[in-house]
Amino acid sequence: MATDSLPAPEPRIGCAGWSLPRVEWPHFSAEGTHLTRYAAVFNAVEINSSFYRPHQPQTYVRWAQSVPAGFRFSVKLPRTITHELRLRQADQPLFRFLDEVAGLGEKLGCILVQLPPSLVFDMETAAAFLDLLRHRHAGPLALEPRHATWFTSAAEVLLKERWIARVLADPVLHAGGEVPGGWAGLQYVRLHGSPRVYYSAYASALLQALSVRLRLAQEQGAQTWCVFDNTAVGAAVADARALNALLTTATA
Repeated sequence: MATDSLPAPEPRIGCAGWSLPRVEWPHFSAEGTHLTRYAAVFNAVEINSSFYRPHQPQTYVRWAQSVPAGFRFSVKLPRTITHELRLRQADQPLFRFLDEVAGLGEKLGCILVQLPPSLVFDMETAAAFLDLLRHRHAGPLALEPRHATWFTSAAEVLLKERWIARVLADPVLHAGGEVPGGWAGLQYVRLHGSPRVYYSAYASALLQALSVRLRLAQEQGAQTWCVFDNTAVGAAVADARALNALLTTATA
């Protein structure tokens, strides 16, 4: 996989899930499902429910049919693979997951692999699992590690060689995590809320700086994703709308 001479697509901005808080309803159509209303405003969403439970392929097909042609889904890998099996002997659950998300067709934009905070980087285990995943999935992959050992040169090389992006997650947990890593052809930002994780909204100054970061990455040819996961009291939707407005203004 490599970037080519074509311009990188517009940044993909969205939320973890498509729930619309009542206070945000005036900014969305009054008609349709939450997903169709959401997808009329945003161009991407992250499916986190797949982390907790499987969905039937037909469910993914229905979701794909509910959104515009240019819309894309990011889907989170099941915790069975990352947190229970810890990337070992995960062939069958991985293949089952990939068969399920194939229902999204071309609207599958990215697969997200979020690791548990206790999972130490082990070259043999990580390489075996990521090779297995990459062999079965040629599309964009983003990895969100949460142990300090993943923010090292050895892990960085492993990800680059397999065209896998390391997520820039906020709050930043370890030195090196304040910038995206891994394969530079994809930059994936996940904003969990700070200072109160999952609750806090983001200040306008941070969103402005983020819009500049995303545009610069796009100009350098990278695919860019920014997902707001501060969903506990609905801040994610407002933050995503504000970032969308900043990006639109920058290109007007």
